[in-house]
Amino acid sequence: MDIRITPGKLRGSLEAPPSKSHAHRLMTAVALAGKKNSESLCTSEDTRATFRCLNELHDGGILDCGESGTTLRFLLPVASALGINAEFIGHGRLPERPMSALNNALRENGAVISADNLPIKVSGQLHAGVFRVPGNISSQFISGLLFALPLLDGDSEIVIEGKRESVGYIDMTLDTLRSFSINIEETPSGYKIKGPQKYIEPDSPRVQGDWSNAAFFLCAGALGGETDITGLSLDSRQSDRAVVNILKNFGADVKCGDMISVRGNGLRGIKIDISQCPDLFPTLAATACAALGDTIFTNAARLRIKESDRIEAVEKMINSLGGFAESTEDSLTVHGTGTLPGGEVDSFNDHRIVMAAAVAACICENPVVINDAQAVNKSYPNFFEDYRKLGGKADVI
Repeated sequence: MDIRITPGKLRGSLEAPPSKSHAHRLMTAVALAGKKNSESLCTSEDTRATFRCLNELHDGGILDCGESGTTLRFLLPVASALGINAEFIGHGRLPERPMSALNNALRENGAVISADNLPIKVSGQLHAGVFRVPGNISSQFISGLLFALPLLDGDSEIVIEGKRESVGYIDMTLDTLRSFSINIEETPSGYKIKGPQKYIEPDSPRVQGDWSNAAFFLCAGALGGETDITGLSLDSRQSDRAVVNILKNFGADVKCGDMISVRGNGLRGIKIDISQCPDLFPTLAATACAALGDTIFTNAARLRIKESDRIEAVEKMINSLGGFAESTEDSLTVHGTGTLPGGEVDSFNDHRIVMAAAVAACICENPVVINDAQAVNKSYPNFFEDYRKLGGKADVI
């Protein structure tokens, strides 16, 4: 599916979609409490993959993670902790995404894992012990262990080596675990987990509004529009709530109350350390095109191992639209001029590139064509429906 966007400003109000990150965590905890998940939590291809694999987990066999790194990295250690024999498969870029650090930690504690790239067969019984993982590859490694280790007969410790990135996602996992009566002790080097513990489902758990996906429309407000997003909590552990302060630093007019309201107001280039909120990178890079001067994104190396090489994909997206961006191994500089000519961009089969290109179209002088825009279904299938609700003109061609 290709989409043609006629440039224009977005104006109006929307309710934030349900948080994909929180839904993954909630579904995992509900299943470990022995309860059945509601299919209403499946608002994207990724959350549907987690729902499906959790339903099939105790049967073993083949577990299809789709393109969801969260599904794989949460459920592989859980399967090991439960002593389940299973084969994990996946699609898209998922077979290329790193797993060796997590797998080695599991192998050192009794799990039998066939490979470090999909397909991966897991067998044997994980036992309690010390699990060493790097902090700068994927916070999902740590979250997966935090879900799994309370199930073991004995106490365990997670030792995080090096700098911790995407800490907010780990905090979200810890909050979910605590709400299910799982106790985790934080230490200077990581976490101590007593075992065995029992998951107990709280009354009426609810999925939070999604800062990651709402950020696209908040940024669109900063590009000369006027957007009001409801259903977002400033107290959320989601790392991408950082978009509020980043937009303020750009110079946007941001007001926080019952809704988050953003208005454009003469943006200027800034420097952004993206290590703690990497999912914001594509839409912030689109926003940087509307700012006058250079915006420099640093500590971005992990973005090369997402659904696409996001540094390369964002650089090509901006340059295809007539802007000027240039990258290094772990950074991107956007030379903002306030507007873009427009043009045709590839999605790189990456949902966040599709949505970022749609945001960039708000400041284009000519139409924008996004090829293979169906990639948006991975996280936000209703994105273009919501885009149109705000006055955007997006047509399938």
